[in-house]
Amino acid sequence: MAAAVAASGSGTPREEEEPGGEAATSQPQVPTNASGARGARLSRLPLARVKAWVKAAPDVTLAGQEAIFILARAAELFVETIAKDAYCCAQQGKRKTLQRRDLDNAIEAVDEFAFLEGTLD
Repeated sequence: MAAAVAASGSGTPREEEEPGGEAATSQPQVPTNASGARGARLSRLPLARVKAWVKAAPDVTLAGQEAIFILARAAELFVETIAKDAYCCAQQGKRKTLQRRDLDNAIEAVDEFAFLEGTLD
């Protein structure tokens, strides 16, 4: 089965014919890192820290591990996106180092970041 997933290249399991002619639904595979070893880190943010952030919200009583992971991944994507936009602002100023004004410029330039206006003051 693992060979079928690896051969498909998509990393998603697919149905495979068993010797009896019936299609077997495959179970989700544990993601692996580039060397094929199990236990690859799925999130770059520490999940314990994300869980602490979630628990700090007064209206949250319980949060499952899947929810914590999804929030961690969303935070990673958000930071990556705003960092790329801020880096573009730095490049326009012919610099490689991000400065606060680059974040301010990215927040003003991109509509999706409008909710952040005034938060860095």
